Amino acid sequence: MLEEILLYMGNLNPEWIYVVLFFFAFIENIFPPSPSDLIVIVGASLIASTSLGFIPVLILTSIASSLGFIAMYYLGFFLSERVLRAGKLSFLDAESIQKTDAWFGKYGYKLILANRFLPGTRSVISFFAGVSELNVWRTFILATISAFLWNVIIVRLGMWLGNNVELIDYYLSTYSKMIIILTVIVALFFTVRYFIKRKK
Repeated sequence: MLEEILLYMGNLNPEWIYVVLFFFAFIENIFPPSPSDLIVIVGASLIASTSLGFIPVLILTSIASSLGFIAMYYLGFFLSERVLRAGKLSFLDAESIQKTDAWFGKYGYKLILANRFLPGTRSVISFFAGVSELNVWRTFILATISAFLWNVIIVRLGMWLGNNVELIDYYLSTYSKMIIILTVIVALFFTVRYFIKRKK
């Protein structure tokens, strides 16, 4: 599959490669299963063999990623009063929403800054940043910084690894698995602590 993606993108005009990279960088926050990081790395591997430039790829993907983040932010913002706080979701009560507000009020901006380095949680962070009504401009700036720093790494990785897509897939999947495992452990820790306190 990776070889097919590389072959397909390699046959596109540079302008269309930019369009593909923008699309996948944008959609990653909206549709988490999208292989966006992999597409960006594969696209970056073509910099040496096409007229693609490091700076344009970096800027384009960073802006697209932050715009996708803000799209999910506004989805959370508009659904906050109409759905979540209106009690239309039975598994989210008013107390849970209040705790989420308090938690995001304390750690929200730090999570936004780190969101691109946390695979599997990006959509959740962007959505609940909107639910908690964090400042939209501060959110956008921090999301852009996070995307820029992450994309510097993966674009450079793509350029360094070149067409070795198997190695690209190995590094990216290994990192994602480690972060997901760490996230699950942290979530379990806070869940267990919550139920222990509630029992007491």
